[in-house]
Amino acid sequence: MTRLIGAGSLLLALGVAIYGALALMLGARRRHAGLLRSGQVAVYAVWALATAATLAMVYALVAHDFSVKYVAMVGSRATPLFYTVISLWGALEGSILFWIFVLTSLAALVTYQNRAREGLLVPYAGGVLMLISIFFLILLVGPANPFSAVFPVPPDGPGPNPLLQNHPLMAVHPPLLYLGYVGMSVPFAFAIGAVLSGDIDNDGWIRITRRWTLTAWMFLAAAIIAGMWWSYEVLGWGGYWAWDPVENASFIPWLTATAFLHSVMVQERRGLLKLWNLNLIVSTFALTILGTFLTRSGVLSSVHAFSEGPIGRYFLAFIAIVLIASFALVAGNSERLRPTGSLDTAVSRETVFLLNNLFLSAFTVTVLVGTLFPLVAEAIRGVKVSVGEPFFNRMTLPICAMLLFLMGVGPALPWRVASRDVVRRQLLPPAIAGVVALVLSLLAGVRSPYGLAAFMFGGFALAANVREFIDGALARRRAHGESPPVALARLVGANRRRYGGYLAHLGVLTVTLGIGASAMFRTEREATLRKGEVIEVGKFTVRFDEVTYREEPQRGVLAAWVTVLKGGREVGRMEPRMNFYPTSDQPVPTPAVRSRAAGDLYINLQAFEQDGSTATLRVIVEPLVPWIWIGGMIVCLGALVSLGGGKREPALAAARVRAVPPVRPTPVGLEEPAR
Repeated sequence: MTRLIGAGSLLLALGVAIYGALALMLGARRRHAGLLRSGQVAVYAVWALATAATLAMVYALVAHDFSVKYVAMVGSRATPLFYTVISLWGALEGSILFWIFVLTSLAALVTYQNRAREGLLVPYAGGVLMLISIFFLILLVGPANPFSAVFPVPPDGPGPNPLLQNHPLMAVHPPLLYLGYVGMSVPFAFAIGAVLSGDIDNDGWIRITRRWTLTAWMFLAAAIIAGMWWSYEVLGWGGYWAWDPVENASFIPWLTATAFLHSVMVQERRGLLKLWNLNLIVSTFALTILGTFLTRSGVLSSVHAFSEGPIGRYFLAFIAIVLIASFALVAGNSERLRPTGSLDTAVSRETVFLLNNLFLSAFTVTVLVGTLFPLVAEAIRGVKVSVGEPFFNRMTLPICAMLLFLMGVGPALPWRVASRDVVRRQLLPPAIAGVVALVLSLLAGVRSPYGLAAFMFGGFALAANVREFIDGALARRRAHGESPPVALARLVGANRRRYGGYLAHLGVLTVTLGIGASAMFRTEREATLRKGEVIEVGKFTVRFDEVTYREEPQRGVLAAWVTVLKGGREVGRMEPRMNFYPTSDQPVPTPAVRSRAAGDLYINLQAFEQDGSTATLRVIVEPLVPWIWIGGMIVCLGALVSLGGGKREPALAAARVRAVPPVRPTPVGLEEPAR
């Protein structure tokens, strides 16, 4: 019965989605109110049916209904309930099912939020969302059907991939990634809807989708950080980013979305980059589909990718259709997308944003080429080519340094034009901070040119962004006599869009600090120890005590117990483990991590003797790694702050104009569009 409910819901959802797309598109074209209303109802119906199918699959997983193909693939009676539920997105078919649930939920929410909005933009956007839904529903009723029947019914299943049930972050990373990927469908739908409705020459679609774009960007940023954390905590290699193709697949659309969030401010403020922004949002959506293809087609060999998938050609066809149709529509309306403003001078905030977009685009192309080149080379020449970390570091580190520099220059410059005196007074304090950071880095032993550039420009950008908070709070305090904390809170509350962007900058800088410090000052040793023997790494002494083994419902756990000493004093015990799953020939390592603000002590069990007399341990001291995760949270907090941004507070704006010293220009961007 569960299988029939799920399969029937998906098949019916496909038919309703086809009707909904036709009703909304034809209704908008003919301005037929009846068709538009029925199209809106169809959007809600598709969501209800997709939800029913998703709940049916969750029930089948929990009830261990092995007559359902997907349950027979990933289910197991020994798997704990928590991992049983989240195995919904642990393999190809279930992940596509979860994808359509998220997509139709967003489509229904968009339709409901804008149900009373006049014009044809929303109906066309709804029609585009239904067209995207049709593609994924075709996959679910065809090559990726999770509800196919299994006969004879097996008594048990293999359980999820061991790597995907080895850490609770599996419950966080994939949903965040899907929310980021699928969320980009909304601004794409409104961009195409604006072209189809003829409203492309105004900024209505951008205003409607500002929060949607920022929310999707936030989820994608959180997914990338969570994926780094998962890799760090699960894979046992002591790192968090290896330029893995699937890591890159999520990073590339984040870069283009970041470029869009910056350049769209130039369009709103100065009437520039209209055509560029439309192409950016189309590219971002296409890149999310490309990332899905890379993960689920089986063309990649990666710990993140599904091992096989019959749907690669479907995704390639869909990507081709999206790009050809979208860029044809954009090209056909390019005359209406001419800029209404002009660039007054090279020394202005809009110039910085243009350069920011240039370097983000170069970053995107570099990572995209490095990711796809091995696939293209193998397809054309039949030879396997490896593009690894050295290539990406060599090509992207200079770009990262320039982006850090621009992150400091942007907040300091006003729109339109800045005099030489203003530039000097605005940039001198951050420049001094950058020099101080450079000197401290040299004293700390950093000799890498890129490392020195990262710390110098990071210090420069940090000072420039923190200064915006300090100057604004001081101006408000002088105007209203408020205490510093109250002045700062009210400043941010009245200018959430602007200061949320600066807060996101601080998060990126914190991540940069964590990555730079952990890469430059990392120390590690590996040794085979007998019971009672020690290994010294940095300020820590690690003593091997014993090896223990225990059985858990779904796995066997072999743990090496070690005692950690610092300065001759015991500071704790740690338990690096190897987990043995029935379906895996190789053990899955689980490193032990001791995190403090100053950094991590990371211990991985590499090997052991059967009698437990010796163990080979890899011990790593990685400074400031926790600040990578903290920085990611700050980025998301900045996005959340910006999401609440609205019109500026007039009294505050007047107070800032009166209170700021004459050497500093009237504070710009109080009404600044969202980042």
